[in-house]
Amino acid sequence: MSTQLYNKKEIEGFRKKLRTKSTYAESVLWRSLKNRQVEGKKFRRQYSVGNYILDFYCLEEKLAIELDGAHHFTEEGIKHDQIREEYLKSIDIRIIRFENSAVFKFHESVLNEIKNNFRINKK
Repeated sequence: MSTQLYNKKEIEGFRKKLRTKSTYAESVLWRSLKNRQVEGKKFRRQYSVGNYILDFYCLEEKLAIELDGAHHFTEEGIKHDQIREEYLKSIDIRIIRFENSAVFKFHESVLNEIKNNFRINKK
């Protein structure tokens, strides 16, 4: 078993698959996050921490962004997300969540909420 915390080699293939088959909401948000477009912060997509793959992650801020589709609102999805969030919080990673539809309907508000969650270099 690997002791590596970030981007474990064992799940590299799965991360790549998720990047190539991203949801439309992920693709739309990624266009705004990539290339340090949000206050110069570097985001990675489909980045793994432990055994979990995060939709987007800013290492500098220790901030994960998760986009939630329908499966997140099932009993099983809610339970899985709770366990995952407890683990991430235990290693000081903060998580903010948005429903997929918010990326389309309230794109600027989503970006502002992300900015409001930055701790480093607050203006």
